[in-house]
This record gives sequence, C-alpha cells and structure tokens, in this order.
Amino acid sequence: MLNTHSRFAPLLRLGLACLLLTTMAHADTGSIAAERFQQLDQALQAEVDQGRLAGIDVLIEENGKLLHRSRHGYQDIEGQVPLADDSLYKIFSLTKPVTSVAMLMLQEQGKLSLDDPLEKYLPEFADLRVAIAEGPDGVPETTVPRHPPTLRELMNQTAGFSYGVFSQSQVDTLYLQADLFNTGQTLEQMVAKLAQLPLLNQPGTVWNYSLSVDIQARVVEVVSGQPYDRFLAEHIFQPLGMKETGYHVSAEQAPRLAVSYKPGENGLEPQDNSQYLHKPTLTQGGSGLISSMNDYLRFARMLLNGGELDGVRLLSPESVAEMARDQLPPEVAGPSWAPGNRFGLNVAVVEDSAAAGHLPVGTYWWWGIQGPWMWVDPNNGRIVLGMLQNTDYRHSRVVHGTVSSILFGER
Repeated sequence: MLNTHSRFAPLLRLGLACLLLTTMAHADTGSIAAERFQQLDQALQAEVDQGRLAGIDVLIEENGKLLHRSRHGYQDIEGQVPLADDSLYKIFSLTKPVTSVAMLMLQEQGKLSLDDPLEKYLPEFADLRVAIAEGPDGVPETTVPRHPPTLRELMNQTAGFSYGVFSQSQVDTLYLQADLFNTGQTLEQMVAKLAQLPLLNQPGTVWNYSLSVDIQARVVEVVSGQPYDRFLAEHIFQPLGMKETGYHVSAEQAPRLAVSYKPGENGLEPQDNSQYLHKPTLTQGGSGLISSMNDYLRFARMLLNGGELDGVRLLSPESVAEMARDQLPPEVAGPSWAPGNRFGLNVAVVEDSAAAGHLPVGTYWWWGIQGPWMWVDPNNGRIVLGMLQNTDYRHSRVVHGTVSSILFGER
C-alpha cells in the first residue's frame, strides 16, 4: 500500500500542496478572520502530510455565504484519487439528525406525539424490564420500569437503552449475544430483539448513547406505513434535492465513494467499500447513510433556515427549535465525553462554549464514528461541516477540537 511514509512521500506531499492550492474556496471571510482559515488549512494539511488522515473536506457557511471550503488529500491513496467536490462519504451517526426530522414531521402531521410511550406504537416494548444488579450466568437482576420510556426519551438518549459496544455490563453483553448488528436482518427484526432485552437504566434518569435512534426509525415505519429508506427518500431527500444521499451507492456513484482508512503499523490501511455497493437489508435510523458534502449542506441549511429550503418546508420553526433545545431533565448530565454540552433531539447542544472547545453557545451538532460532523449555529447563522473517513474515532474528536479552537478560540 502507498502511504505518506513511503519512498513516494515527497511526490505525494508535492501533489497535495498543489491540490490544496486548487481546492480552497473563499467567498467572504464574514465574522471569522482570514488568518484563521489559513491556520485551519495548515493544520488540516499537516494531518494528511503526517499520515493521520487520508483526506478531509471542510466547509464554513455564514448567513448563506460561503466563507471557506478546502479539501486536503485523497479519497483513495493507493489509486491517487484526490478528494473532489462530489466525493461521497459514509456518514454513520450523522444519520441521526435526519431521523429527528422524520420523527418531528410525523408529529407535526398528528401521527405521533413525542410524549407518548414507546409501547403505543411498538407494543412489543410493553413488558420491558430494567437491570438493577449483575446476576448469575450473565443475566442481570431486573425490576419494572418506573414509567414506560417515551418517544422523547428515545430522542434525548435517556430511554434506558444501550449500544452494546461503548460500555461494559451484563446488558451490553446481552446486546452483543443478540447479534443486533447483523446486516442480514430487517429493521423490524433488529428492534424485536431489542424489545426482549433489559434496559440498562431507568427511563429518564441517565444519558446513555444507544440504539434508540434505530427504534425511532422503526416507529417511523409503523406510523407511516413505509420502509424507512423509502420514507426518507420521498419525504426528506427528494424534496430537499439531496440526490446523492441514501443507504448504498449505484455503480455509477461507486468511483466517488471515499475509502475508509484504519491506522496501522505501516500507515493508513484501506478498508473494503464493497458492502456499500448494494441495497442493505438493514436500514437503520442511527447510522448507514451515504452522502456528499453538498447534499448534507442542503440538509443543514434547511435546519438553519427553521425547517425550509428553497421554498420547500419540511418542518415548522417551532419543531426545529424543539430539536435544538436542551431536552434533558435538570438532574441528568449530558454526554460525559462532550463537556459543555447538553442534549436535544438526537443532537448535542452547546451550553458552555469554553468547555465545549469554543463552539458557540446554542450550536447543535453531531458526528459520525469515522469523523464527519455537522455544527449548526443559529445565533450566528453559521454552518460548519467536515467530511473524512478514518476509523480512529478518538483522533476524529481531536480533529474536531482543532477545527473549533482555530475557528472560534480566543486570540
């Protein structure tokens, strides 16, 4: 494999330097000083030159004007394919804000209420139990929930579910044993398995990152009568003109799908893209979408505009405000790994700018496990998007912090 530590490194760096000169775009520096963009470009180019990222595309828009966009590096190192304006990315958990919009659309239509219990729409969750202590033979001791989890608790990540992979408990082990991530199953089958497992926490008491957004997608299917991918296509992507977004890529799109990279002893190791070339059986609400920078920008613009874009309205301003406000009970802390943040409906919400890496207060945001992110700042009319494909999610958070500090940190 070719990497930046090989004998081709000087040529690669030269090519990247030329590429950088041709892919930076500035329309208006807006409220951010031009020297910050220069520092940002230097920092991101260093990520590529030093072999930590294969490529990264960053865009900043303010009040409808492009402030900055620059692409650094490659979508395929070995094939020497640079990142392009229309490169496609696996966005993973950036799928979650899309699911928020789907749920809120159905609430506006009177087809559901976020304060309804989950079991009203998915009766298989009527007999949930809650783990209270580790038990014999790998099965936790359980009790009944103090109240049935609600749709709102699903969306603010306090319903009591888990992911099975980000914490360790007997409940998490049961998640793994249930083979919840089997891509050969349907969403209905996946959620049916979840309904048989105990909750990790009492509903409404602890923020815990979980598969609750996949349960939301199943609610959308049941309430709308449509498969989840079709609902998104017909009610969100097509109206917004997001022509490149879906759960797989076509043969025509495949050459534009960025390769994911895993850090290895000998540099960045490419990961297989073949699974994304066919329509999946499992279409999840919490992950799975593929999109482009330009497509996801249209989605973010719709949110910043209060639910409307180019004359097409998906949500009322009130619903978008509901999504973007703190939805946690006062006694419940936000994500421990994201200090300075509370949580809305499938998005984090900045409460303390200094603690949150200088992101402005009121910014609502999320990211995917291979690094792509969205920051929507309604107080400043600003959108910041980043696209990358790297399996080291801890380093992705370092990159996010670098970007926010350069753009918004004190000088």
